[in-house]
Amino acid sequence: MSSIKYNFIGTVFSENKDLKGTPIQPLAAKNITGIVELKSEYKEGLRDLDGFSHAILIYHFHMVKPYNLIVTPFMDDKEHGVFSTHAPSRPNAIGISTVRIEKIIDNKIYIKEVDILDGTPLLDIKPYIPEFDSREVNKIGWADKNIIHLADSKDDGRFANSDNK
Repeated sequence: MSSIKYNFIGTVFSENKDLKGTPIQPLAAKNITGIVELKSEYKEGLRDLDGFSHAILIYHFHMVKPYNLIVTPFMDDKEHGVFSTHAPSRPNAIGISTVRIEKIIDNKIYIKEVDILDGTPLLDIKPYIPEFDSREVNKIGWADKNIIHLADSKDDGRFANSDNK
């Protein structure tokens, strides 16, 4: 198989209008809000999601430049393999974020803690369930020495497509 095709199910709208300055992780986006607007044919799939405080959004990084296998991530000044980072420029430009659900009205999910760029195509939604999605870890590689800086981390433009902002 040489290709896979996905259709987007909706769009993420957020306060993050420009790549540069967008928080690099949801934990760095505490007060940033947004709306997930599903296409009407997927509205029924939102049933019972309002019983969860958080959801995992899977989306397409539509504004990033072509990938490199070696990158300098936001939290370090050294190069690393792209698969040991959360860099948005990847062989398949797929992103994931865990966001807080504020409310659901019709085909719209009002969310908080949004590190996603305005207008991002949404591929899927999954409820966040700690027993499934949280793990106890004992090592985090190169990030261990830099993780304390996450709260202030914003995109500095290094992964932006030069044709875009």
